Amino acid sequence: MIMTGLIRNIAAAAALVLAFAPVSARADAQSDLVARGEYVTRAADCVACHTVPGGKQFTGGRPFKLPFGVLYSPNLTPDETTGIAGYSDDDWVRMLHEGVGRGGKHLYPAMPYASYTGMSREDALAVKAYLMSLAPVHAPAPENDIGFPFNQRWGMMFWNLLNNPNKRFEPDPAKSAEYNRGAYLVDTLGHCGECHTPRNLTMGLKNSKKFAGAEQEGWLAYNLTSDPKSGLGGWTDEQLAEYLSTGQTAGRGPASGPMAEAVEHSLSHLKPEDIKAIVTYLRGVPGQPDGPPAAVAGASPGPADPLGERLFAQACAGCHLPNGAGRQSPWAALGGAHTAADPAGTNLVKVLTEGTQLNTRQGLMFMHPFTGAYNDRELAALGNYVRSQFGYQPGAITPEQIAKQREEASPKPSKPST
Repeated sequence: MIMTGLIRNIAAAAALVLAFAPVSARADAQSDLVARGEYVTRAADCVACHTVPGGKQFTGGRPFKLPFGVLYSPNLTPDETTGIAGYSDDDWVRMLHEGVGRGGKHLYPAMPYASYTGMSREDALAVKAYLMSLAPVHAPAPENDIGFPFNQRWGMMFWNLLNNPNKRFEPDPAKSAEYNRGAYLVDTLGHCGECHTPRNLTMGLKNSKKFAGAEQEGWLAYNLTSDPKSGLGGWTDEQLAEYLSTGQTAGRGPASGPMAEAVEHSLSHLKPEDIKAIVTYLRGVPGQPDGPPAAVAGASPGPADPLGERLFAQACAGCHLPNGAGRQSPWAALGGAHTAADPAGTNLVKVLTEGTQLNTRQGLMFMHPFTGAYNDRELAALGNYVRSQFGYQPGAITPEQIAKQREEASPKPSKPST
């Protein structure tokens, strides 16, 4: 009892000291919290989902095409009517851990709260402090386009029972501090499994196939396990660290699509020691022989289709060089890219029809779409040439595949917010 009273008195005294601390000291503490929040927000890659390409950061409105409809991300600036102003600390933490927003409104798991549930309360509140420090922007999101019964948010209670563990991250005492830091960054903040792990029948993560690769919005998120054929088993630690930090590494090609966004908005901003921790953790992920094979470094190109060869020389060699080594920068190098080795050519077709880009310290690396200049047969031939010459796999892309992706890439009107 004496000890309990002493502790309470010390805590009360500390609170009084803080309350009457100089304004500069309190300002420094708040500044440190905001700085921590900015770093955690970067690690959590919030900006990628809550920013329309080309729009103002964190103002939401980005569409996500899901099997049951289209969702739009909300505004994360502290706007009074369309943003997050008014969130209490407890409400904010509950939203990140349980997927339940203000007023008991259930979120859809496009918001990766089943991963963020591992986040510490301290990190969660640091994120809130950073977002609340931003300038408020009035930016109502378009209305979600979801049909019955999926538009009944209360049904998420049952999804949460099956798929959200609602537990904070606990370090593995048998592993190193570096490994555990990597696990927290990958599994919780980076929520890498949300893209790289297949889904079960309820659309939760299929953890028996953790990081074995999955398709997300038409893009393949490749196998991140230690499997030597389909995963990262053939990569060196140095290659993996450079790829995560910059979006490219020699002999592995550049990042594209959502992975390029993850590098640009999140991974490229992490400290070198955190990148190293991520590599350490990924090295410990058991191999899963799933997904398309990675390109075999040093393999010989296959036979070249004349039409594809001519089109590559005409449209691509100026930036990529005839041998695929890249003229302007390492990001233009194609040799050994997983995208080029995929037999289905899934991501390659996405790049040809939608383009891709990555902001780097050396400037914007940009690949524009080619749908306006070439027909379906020509783009299929071009894709198959890239696969045979730089992915070292025979071509299998069809004109029908290009036509389907061309249609899906066409912009669709969204419903205005009411």
